[in-house]
Amino acid sequence: MVKEVTIKNIRQVQQVVAMASTCANDIGVHDAEGKIADAKSILGMLALDLSAPVKLVSEDQAIIEKVSSALEQ
Repeated sequence: MVKEVTIKNIRQVQQVVAMASTCANDIGVHDAEGKIADAKSILGMLALDLSAPVKLVSEDQAIIEKVSSALEQ
């Protein structure tokens, strides 16, 4: 499953990492340049190009919705 989201600031990065860390399954974040990071890794997330929308990728749609909901808070 894939969902495209926009991460606008460091606070949102922290929220995504915190929410992803509560999930048992893996969730990846793909940027427009093709780099991939584990959503549970703050360093990995900060290495991505967040100036454009990124894609949340996981086998479980519920995890994607849970993590993307962190951006709406």
